[in-house]
Amino acid sequence: MFTGIIENVGRVRSLEKSGGNIDLHVESTISKELRVDQSISHNGVCLTVVDLLNSSHVVTAVEETLTRSNLGALKTGDYLNLERSMPASG
Repeated sequence: MFTGIIENVGRVRSLEKSGGNIDLHVESTISKELRVDQSISHNGVCLTVVDLLNSSHVVTAVEETLTRSNLGALKTGDYLNLERSMPASG
């Protein structure tokens, strides 16, 4: 579950198109604390971390998500609002 409170701001380092999907490489100060398979909200869209690279993390936005959110308009260098999911203990 997400609270809707922005925790951090990330920056798009690169975008890799794969068919209709896009892998977003996002650099942020919380990227080092993340783990693969963790759900993170990117501009209000819940995406799963698929890889970790130094001070950045990688998530995949599928075609449907790209058409129904602002993620499809992102360019390298753009900023994203980030929020980790709330722990089950609240």
